Amino acid sequence: MNRISLFGIFLLSLFTLLQMSGTAKNNTAEKKIDLDIVFIGNSITYGANLENPKQDAPPVIASEVLRKMKGIGSVSFSNQGRSGYTTVDYLPTSPTFAEVVKSTRQLHQNPDHLLIFSIKLGTNDSAIEGPKGAPVSKEAYRQNMKSIVDELLRLFPGCKIVLQQPIWYSPNTQNGAKYLAEGLARLQSYFPELQSLVKSYSNTNKNQVFSGDQKAFDYFRLNYLTDLTPEEGKKGTFYLHPNKKGATRLAEFWVGSIYKLVR
Repeated sequence: MNRISLFGIFLLSLFTLLQMSGTAKNNTAEKKIDLDIVFIGNSITYGANLENPKQDAPPVIASEVLRKMKGIGSVSFSNQGRSGYTTVDYLPTSPTFAEVVKSTRQLHQNPDHLLIFSIKLGTNDSAIEGPKGAPVSKEAYRQNMKSIVDELLRLFPGCKIVLQQPIWYSPNTQNGAKYLAEGLARLQSYFPELQSLVKSYSNTNKNQVFSGDQKAFDYFRLNYLTDLTPEEGKKGTFYLHPNKKGATRLAEFWVGSIYKLVR
């Protein structure tokens, strides 16, 4: 065999190896993560006061945004937000928690999908009176959240949990429930408890429980006139629930914290 033939074989072999390498890289690059997300929360998560919650609620928008992000495949979700509910309503012994578990099992049937729980509770806990268990002290709030998280981890050992910080409401908020400035102050006392709780799982459940959004509170405090719905209450016009623009913005804050888990 002459040198020209040997050189031809060498080039052909090199070309084949490069092609195989390129194919492998493309296959790796094309691999995407499929998500099943369960959103747990109150009226804000549910999408109260929105004209079409099934289309405009934060969980709907967040899922739509995630589907368009790099590395994400399919995104299925369940909106388990319930108006007026507190951490007490979602305790593992409650019928509500049983409903969440049932909905999660219906949603998450493919073990290859990543199951994520996004939890935003605390607004109703902070009320002076009205919602179940309110007012909930910061110590009780932490314990309730821990009970919820512990049970989710037990039932769904491969899941990831994101604890989203509650958002701002005006200090004159009073509808069927009474919140006011006292409630707003109590709400903010929950924030360090959430951070402490997440930190406590760093050894027992590493890479499973995460801090979520911490920016939306200040955002809505500064932009309540454009992003929250004016509502008439016993203390005048108050601001508590996001409008369509605000729901989209809140969804974007949640997306930021959820996307970190899959990158």
